[in-house]
Amino acid sequence: MTVKQLTHTQGLGAIIGVVIMLAAMIDVSGWWTRQTIANVVQFTAILGFVAMGQALVIMCKEIDLSVGSVYGLTGVAFITLEPTLGVPGSLLAALVIAALAGLVQAIAVVKGQLPSMIVTLGGLFTARGIIYVWTGGSVHNFSEDARNHPVTRLLGGELFGIEAAIFWLIAVGLALNLLLWVTPFGNQLLATGGSKESAESRGVRSNRVKVTAFVLCALLAGFAGVLTLCDRPQTHVTLGELMELEAISAAVIGGCLLTGGRGSLVGAVLGAFIVVSFRYELIALGAPSSWYITFVGVVLIVAVIFNQLLARRLGHSV
Repeated sequence: MTVKQLTHTQGLGAIIGVVIMLAAMIDVSGWWTRQTIANVVQFTAILGFVAMGQALVIMCKEIDLSVGSVYGLTGVAFITLEPTLGVPGSLLAALVIAALAGLVQAIAVVKGQLPSMIVTLGGLFTARGIIYVWTGGSVHNFSEDARNHPVTRLLGGELFGIEAAIFWLIAVGLALNLLLWVTPFGNQLLATGGSKESAESRGVRSNRVKVTAFVLCALLAGFAGVLTLCDRPQTHVTLGELMELEAISAAVIGGCLLTGGRGSLVGAVLGAFIVVSFRYELIALGAPSSWYITFVGVVLIVAVIFNQLLARRLGHSV
């Protein structure tokens, strides 16, 4: 890749961020351990799914604040429906619930002409409320047979000592990148985010594109919830809380413009790596947990400013 090509890379901010982060952690004692790195990679994979889904929605000039609650609701459904439907059946039912959550919200946005921020904020509270009612505030676990089921082990086990979530992230990430850069959907998505009117004048069905983006976003969040529960099969009512903020931050760090029309799925995953890594860096430094929330807020603001400056420098409208 030439210097000129690099400067036009949509995930440039994430690449720079990863380099700075790794340099900053060279002397952090307690970070460069096998267990810490394994945890960072595992949670990067989980957040990476949600960040990629958020990136798809942001590319079409919308936003989804419900992903954390959909993540939690799907995981709760997966665990609690297992005694009745079995592991494969509860997996399918949980993903259907996630897809329906995305579909309902998408219809409200495109048909009701409502702001996606308001619709998905309502979705956040609705899904979180359902979690509380469904679980009764209690903890639910998989049975021993469910823990040892081939599907559970495939999604939450290890391969060559590496968490299965990493391989799923690579496989799904490759499929989504092919969808974006090989099929017409990618151009339609970016065109819709860049200018809906202009896209529709060229025959793009922007509403259908947005519905697809929302459903994919919800499915990715739901699948991340399933992967988490396969690895640690225990529900709690706070599952996925604040994950929407982490996902938005990761997507923006990765090069997504909140004004739409520009973004990178690879950049979103790198952004997730940055967010998760700094969480563990703060833990290694012994910093209070409240500092992490402060960090996410500051980084989000800085990333937005950086991406807008970069976009203007490259001649994009923001």
